[in-house]
Amino acid sequence: MSVPKAEMPTEVPGKAALRRGLDMARESLEISKAEIRDYTAILVKREQIDGTIGEHEYMSIKVRNRKISGNQLAQPFSVYIAFLKPASVKGREIIYVENQNDGKITAHEGGFKGRFLPTVSLPVDGMLAMRGQRYPLTEIGVENMIRKLIERGEKAMRYEDVTCEFRKGAKLKDRVCTVLEVTQPTQRPDAEFYQAQVFMDDQLNMPIRYVSYHWPTQAGGRGEVIEEYNYLNLKVNVGLTDADFDPNNKAYNFYS
Repeated sequence: MSVPKAEMPTEVPGKAALRRGLDMARESLEISKAEIRDYTAILVKREQIDGTIGEHEYMSIKVRNRKISGNQLAQPFSVYIAFLKPASVKGREIIYVENQNDGKITAHEGGFKGRFLPTVSLPVDGMLAMRGQRYPLTEIGVENMIRKLIERGEKAMRYEDVTCEFRKGAKLKDRVCTVLEVTQPTQRPDAEFYQAQVFMDDQLNMPIRYVSYHWPTQAGGRGEVIEEYNYLNLKVNVGLTDADFDPNNKAYNFYS
């Protein structure tokens, strides 16, 4: 997957830029909580697991955000994933709905194995569900990504040598974005990355790309990718229903 380009920074790097980025993330979270009921996207992700960076995985996702009304759960967090590529996982499908199926995911394999293996229910943080994943399925999605960005940004604010800059005019596919780039030059025990970039969609006011890197082994270089998430063709409030998160949906292949 090609890396998007951006213009030169439009303001002086510093804590003021990071503070502005945190304000943007908090505003984005409030918008998501108040206005975004559901969305679809093509998620392209790449993660480093046990020191090895995997290849890009492409998946079609449907997500309903968790909604609370009157201290009651009005809409459970719900996820459907269909893997598109690479060939080894193509055809894999996963469903998770909060407070259903004893808190487990429903999954069936893709690729050659999918022809023979049955659909199963797995604990979200169990060994099989976590194979090749940095995070459990319950942490997927744009809203969860925003929360992580806020948490990591607040941590970075504690250190004087952390730098931050904005770049306007980046493009991710056909979406125009503002990029926030945070650099942590000192490799502290609790620092999770050397450099991280967040691409904020200017129209949706939502992050649609996050990528972080390890500390470089050579001066002036860039370290290996730690994790990368791209939400392409993001469409919000499309009217997803319970059927979109039902393994018995005839459009899916859980029990075909």
